[in-house]
Amino acid sequence: MSAAGEDSIFAQRVLVEGRVQGVGFRWHTRLEARAIGARGWVRNLDDGRVEAHVEGSRRAVKELLDWIAAGPSGAAVESVEAEDAAATGASTFEIR
Repeated sequence: MSAAGEDSIFAQRVLVEGRVQGVGFRWHTRLEARAIGARGWVRNLDDGRVEAHVEGSRRAVKELLDWIAAGPSGAAVESVEAEDAAATGASTFEIR
């Protein structure tokens, strides 16, 4: 039997600050998300940050957020803000 809430969909809106554009951050995030089983999207913002919507099991979302906090080689993540969000029913993880 799974832990309480493990089978339900959990969603987070994530804002990532630092050197996160021009370093393959979105591409690597999509790759990691798909490997983990998280769904949603990631995009660059005009102010230099990266925004993501991540949903899936609590474990998958936490695992991707842990990865985002480090980012790919070449990135320098300074801060990650995550807040609860409504699940959208995403079926994959995409770059926007």
